[in-house]
Amino acid sequence: MPAEGPRAAVLTPKWLTIIGIGEDGVAGLGDEAKQLIAGAEFVFGGKRHLALVASLAKGEARAWPTPFDAEMRDVLALSGRRVCVLASGDPFYHGVGVTLARKVAAEDMRVIPAPSAFSLAASRLGWALQDVETISLHGRPLDLIRPLLHPCTRILALTSDSDAPEAIARLMTELGFGASRLTVLEALGGQNERLRSANAGAFDLEKINPLNVLAIEVDSTPQARVLPLTSGLADHLFEHDGQITKREVRAVTLSALAPRRGELLWDIGAGSGSVGVEWMLAHPSMRAIAVEADPARAARIRHNAAACGVPGLAVVEGSAPQALAGLETPAAIFIGGGSDAGVLERAIDALPAGGRLVANAVTLEMEALLLSRHAALGGELTRIAISRASPVGSMQAWRPAMPVTQWSWVKP
Repeated sequence: MPAEGPRAAVLTPKWLTIIGIGEDGVAGLGDEAKQLIAGAEFVFGGKRHLALVASLAKGEARAWPTPFDAEMRDVLALSGRRVCVLASGDPFYHGVGVTLARKVAAEDMRVIPAPSAFSLAASRLGWALQDVETISLHGRPLDLIRPLLHPCTRILALTSDSDAPEAIARLMTELGFGASRLTVLEALGGQNERLRSANAGAFDLEKINPLNVLAIEVDSTPQARVLPLTSGLADHLFEHDGQITKREVRAVTLSALAPRRGELLWDIGAGSGSVGVEWMLAHPSMRAIAVEADPARAARIRHNAAACGVPGLAVVEGSAPQALAGLETPAAIFIGGGSDAGVLERAIDALPAGGRLVANAVTLEMEALLLSRHAALGGELTRIAISRASPVGSMQAWRPAMPVTQWSWVKP
């Protein structure tokens, strides 16, 4: 008897279809996408999307609610029915597909993407997409573009509306990038597609289509506010009242904290927020909570976070350890130059296994506390001593800053 061949795979019914659609509407869809839209019992999308497929869809059309429901309750309530969701371009590149994938298993979805707005923009401009910085500013703070503003960089920014290009041009001019060339690419892929350019400092484009991508070729003055890629940003980039982890010490501190993608930092006694800001600048996935008792300093932290392009840095006003109650578990904790045993013990307790703690001391009392914790728990002790040249009469001499004792420890 011949050996039985491999069994055919059993296909799981895919009740949810996600289809990317461009400004060319039905004309830009393949046969499979058209059949799936026509055969759906329910078709979800923005009003613009639904209008584009009105001639094709036979099922019930449902526009997204206002405000948008990120929990996707209406879609999930129809699990097992033939549901189609329309998305702009690539649903999994800053699109609704990402939201749905948090709620629906991949094996329950059939996805047919279209070219993303970034792909279309790069093809129109002749830019190598892998060499371009891309960012979505759709419904997000424009300050997020600040870390990308480096001389000779090319940026593609997805915007929210017709006002965003001018607002970005104004921000760039204020930061010393007024000579940059901006190209607004409107209604890409549709009958109303249009490309127009202007310098940021002389931006005069009017009646911009709300559906636009902004292409930026960065040019700068010597005085432009460029945020370097390394740890240890210059102190003058932060507003502070003297309560700041100085540049060199901050670089060593960030090295000891060892940021890893997607992690959360507690910055306790944050002062100017400089450590939390630089933690978040390490990668867009990084998060930080700055805990600060002084209201004026807390306000300053918020300003510094926005000015450095990380407006998502969370600020908790209050004194530790009480202010730490209820906060999300961190992957790492930084404690600045002044604290007490209660704060240190609460930080140690809050860390999960493998969590990192870095504490800096400038006072003898705090140093004694760190020496005691090191003797009991281990870890590493580092002495950081910085001297800077300054005038002495007509000559120069070294003036030492206050030395810092740093204890770094990984929770077993």
